[in-house]
Amino acid sequence: MASLLALSTAQPALADAPLAQVRARPAAGETIYFLLPDRFENGDAKNDTGGLNGDRYRTGFDPSAKGFYHGGDIKGLVARVDYLQGLGATAIWVAPVFQNKPVQGAPGQESAGYHGYWVTDFTRIDPHFGTNAEFRALVDAAHARGMKVYMDIIANHTADVIRYKEGQYSYRDKANWPYSRKGGLNGPTINPGFAGDEDSSAANFARLVDPGAAYTPVVPLAERNAKTPVWLNNPIYYHNRGDSTFRGENSRFGDFAGLDDLFTEHPRVRAGMIEIYADWIKQFGIDGYRIDTAKHVDSGFWQAFIPAMLDTARQAGIPNFTIFGEVAHEGPDPGTIARYTRRDGYPAVLDFAFQGAVRAVLGQGKGTEVLADMFDGDVLYEGGEAAALAMPTFLGNHDMGRFPMLVRKDRPGISDAELLARTELAHVMLLTLRGSPVIYYGDEQGFVGDGHDQDAREDMFASQTPSYNDNVLLGTKATTATANFDPAHPLYRLIATLAQLRKDHPALARGRQVTRTYSEAPGLFSVSRFDPVSGIEYLIAFNTSDKSLRAQSVIGASATSLESLFGLCPVQVSAPGSVRVDLPAFGSMVCRVTPSPETTAR
Repeated sequence: MASLLALSTAQPALADAPLAQVRARPAAGETIYFLLPDRFENGDAKNDTGGLNGDRYRTGFDPSAKGFYHGGDIKGLVARVDYLQGLGATAIWVAPVFQNKPVQGAPGQESAGYHGYWVTDFTRIDPHFGTNAEFRALVDAAHARGMKVYMDIIANHTADVIRYKEGQYSYRDKANWPYSRKGGLNGPTINPGFAGDEDSSAANFARLVDPGAAYTPVVPLAERNAKTPVWLNNPIYYHNRGDSTFRGENSRFGDFAGLDDLFTEHPRVRAGMIEIYADWIKQFGIDGYRIDTAKHVDSGFWQAFIPAMLDTARQAGIPNFTIFGEVAHEGPDPGTIARYTRRDGYPAVLDFAFQGAVRAVLGQGKGTEVLADMFDGDVLYEGGEAAALAMPTFLGNHDMGRFPMLVRKDRPGISDAELLARTELAHVMLLTLRGSPVIYYGDEQGFVGDGHDQDAREDMFASQTPSYNDNVLLGTKATTATANFDPAHPLYRLIATLAQLRKDHPALARGRQVTRTYSEAPGLFSVSRFDPVSGIEYLIAFNTSDKSLRAQSVIGASATSLESLFGLCPVQVSAPGSVRVDLPAFGSMVCRVTPSPETTAR
């Protein structure tokens, strides 16, 4: 295999040709593929231990254990870019690749930073994954194929390095352990004149000199200089209040599962994070950021950080730089996640409401009115329904688990055939309804998983993890004990077909969406989408029930005939504004309408 640096430098004409088109594409309409490099493909066995020596507790490498590094890397990802292009992905979202603390956790509870969220060096690719030069080669390889690269980043926390002298880690709130007293209300006075974390001015934070209001932070001698940039090693830049329970005050000020919680209200932290992530844009020409743990950071930080990233990208010639935040939330109500677009300034957030609505209708047996209500909430996002077109929609992920696992949990005893049918319909919804769909790696190969977190992070290359290899995959007789990059898998073929349909018909990628017909019970859900240029109407209909369906759907009043693009559409309308829909159990259709109201109006 040619070196990655050779790939990066030997084909400049190929890389330059589609780059302008990549830069010109807006965020709305991308088909995103999300992966964890450690679990995708191993292109270089020499970096499996990250250049470290010793057992798994020093190197982090143990491919038989689901919580340790397995060997996947950036070279492996580059080798499989064509596979992703064949699937129809137009953007690759890569889980964090910054250098991590290899192993952390109490004795008997150790695990590794294979997932990338325990950063120690924000300026360097983790040696388990490769080098900065190899990452640049990945960006070039993607751009050469007309694909974008989104980096997964963290501003809420770093790896767990800071300890507390008191030997306790339960959260200590600001009312009983204020910044003005050391160790509680009866402690000695500290930080005189500090007005608290609501005033993020440099003058105010100059008065914060003692980080030990709630706990006395201690950094082990061996880790005094563990973090890069160097300013991150100073405990003054952390909240130091103990572990979060993810409720109330401590959701913002507590340590996320023990990880050192950055004092993001501090102007030095804000300036430092802006500098770190602006450099990645300027040096590597990436196309966007997915931002981890967005809801655990103060609004003022995002109001400074997001405009700085967009401005940096514009100056670097990236006018459509994509930013979307993770606001973890269960259920189909969009109100909770929408507030982060209005108050915090996020251009987009991961659409947990979409995920909750699809699960409700295909896993929990809810009526299709759930989908209608969820889409009706698009007006809540800053920018309204137009902004919702860019919301990254998804079915499952590396934290909550895979969609078929969730459906199996909702419907104990479901057959594999029915589970596949429900999963296929979910992907049709994902790729034809509004938003920028996110395919979670392995879903296209029928991965199901045993649960959430580590149980949903199987290897795409041949796995050595027993708890993965005993899983039954959907649509195939293969297991994770062999590599799973099969373009003939029914889910791969379905996704590729729908991705091509999105490419051929911009209405399905960026078109305005209008809900047509829905009900209180499982069954018909239909929408119309409109070509953003021509105004042509497309009718899309789904049957969420396990029985065949014949029903009337609303359609544009001027429509007379329909053309089948996916599934079997009716040829004629029943009457102006109404069309008969016939769908098998878990069936769907995508139809081009003639003539269309918006084209007629023109």
